[in-house]
This record gives sequence, C-alpha cells and structure tokens, in this order.
Amino acid sequence: MSGALLGAAAEPAFARHETFHLRFGWLRKGFTAALADPEAFSKPNATVDLGVGKNMVNAIRYWCQAYKILETTPNEKRPRTPHLTPSVFGRQLLGEDGWDPWLEDPASLWLLHWKLLGPTCMAPVWWTAFNLFAHEQFEEYQLTDHVVELTAAAGWKSVMESSVKKDVDCLLRTFGVRRTGRQSMDDILDCPTRQLGLISPAAGEARSWRFVTGPKPSLPAAIVAYACLDFLTAVGTKERTISVARLAGDPGAPGRAFRLTESNLYDVLIEAVKSVPQMRVAEPAGLRQLIVDGDVESLRDQIINNYYRASQEQAV
Repeated sequence: MSGALLGAAAEPAFARHETFHLRFGWLRKGFTAALADPEAFSKPNATVDLGVGKNMVNAIRYWCQAYKILETTPNEKRPRTPHLTPSVFGRQLLGEDGWDPWLEDPASLWLLHWKLLGPTCMAPVWWTAFNLFAHEQFEEYQLTDHVVELTAAAGWKSVMESSVKKDVDCLLRTFGVRRTGRQSMDDILDCPTRQLGLISPAAGEARSWRFVTGPKPSLPAAIVAYACLDFLTAVGTKERTISVARLAGDPGAPGRAFRLTESNLYDVLIEAVKSVPQMRVAEPAGLRQLIVDGDVESLRDQIINNYYRASQEQAV
C-alpha cells in the first residue's frame, strides 16, 4: 500500500541535486535565467551565464523544477532538449510583480516546502520522510532502508541504495547541521529551509535525527489554510468537507508536511477562518471538520493572494 502511495505521488528521481542542497538565491537565479532564455540551462556557456560550476548548474535546475518554479515545455527545434520555462506558480511567486520576488517573507519558504512535496513530487525521499516514515526520532540508515524498501514496493527499477543515501544526506542538510562528527563545507553552508525547524539533530549518535512536531511560530495560518484547500483539491473529491484528522494525518496532507498534530492544525484553522468567511470549522458529534462554502480552488487562490497583498501593504 505504501509503495503504491509513493508511486502515485512522486517520480523516481534520485540524487539529481549533485549532492548540493538548496542555497540562498538559487531559485531566484534559476527563475531569472529561464525567464530570459528557455535554453539557459542547456547552453554550452550555462556555467558562465549562471556564474557557477557545471554540477551546480544541474543542481539549480533540479531544485527549480522540484520546487515547481520551472517546468519543461516542448522545444520544436530540438525535441530531445525541452525548454525550461517559469511555471505559473514561479511567475506568481518570483515574477517582477510577484508575491515575494526575493523570498523575504518566511511564509514563502513554507509555501515552497508545500510545493516541493506536492504532486508530482521530484524528491521521493523527501515525500517518504514526511508522509510514510513512522519514526519521530531516527538514524540515517533507518530512513535509507525504508526508502529502498518502498521504491521496490512501488515497482521502481534499478534504484541504487547509494543514490538514496545521497538524498537522505541532502535532505538532512536541507533542514539541519550535524552537531558532532566531521562536517563538510556543504554541511556548514546555510540553507534557507533550515529556518523552518522541521528536522533537528537528536541527542546521541552523530547521525541521529528527530522530526520537530508541534506549533510552528513562523507558519502563517493563511499558508496552512491554502495547503488544506490545495490538498482537498488534489484528493479529487468534490466534497467541500474534510475531517481535520485527515488533514493532519493522511499521506500528502498539510499536517504531515508541516509536522502539525491534529490539535495543532485545529488551532491554526480556528485562527484562519476568522478572516475567511467562506470557511468554517465545525465539530459535529465530536468530529472536527473543515467546511468550505463555495468553490474550493477559487477560495484557495483567493486566500494566498490576499495573504501576500496584505503582507506587501504592511511592508510599504
């Protein structure tokens, strides 16, 4: 069952980051380059234009696609080399008049994290860790072994354990820094998503980690509400009601992505509905539910637009 869930949610993409975790400025750099030239990443002088080495060019390309900032589009002149162009989401977030072109609002990192895990996920190790891995505290090898098992269950062929190990290492460097043991320059260099506080080193061995489950002070209620409606849209149901338990615990749900318990999520939704009259939280017969009045997709888009509009007005 878990293998089928992984196969439906993600594609078998491993170690495409060339061992480089996301760096500050990379998403903006990749977006700007692709906006100016859809062949920016495939040109012979890509390293010169982007100002980084060949492996980093590949890493920037990968992260921009994984975070849904860029997408492939047909190249009529060279069909085997698709163009790489800004996605609708990429333009909305990083465009000249976008929500947050320089990623100055911490909410944008939470939004990007949600997009990274969204369908179709190009980071299956990330998706597995947040959605199909039961351990709150774990050793690196446990996550590696679990992913390897699930890739086989998903029917993915020729997934090398060494590639999974690289992804597990990159995942953990994305969110934290080992407290003990020998550290490489990549371990030390900061990563914007470390601000999210989702995974941290655990007491004990150098390769022991824990998920940080509980309230997230930097996570706006509007981003959670957006993610809940996005999830409700993605599950393919026409229902406008969903239990908070599902929003907290289903694979692919906001509670999993943001490491929120059902109680945490309920509290955030109570705050969110105060400014969204088309949404309400009810508790019939003790079952907590999120109820949407109107079109779910339209309300989802309205919530995110209203959040960034208000954020920009406050910044002026």
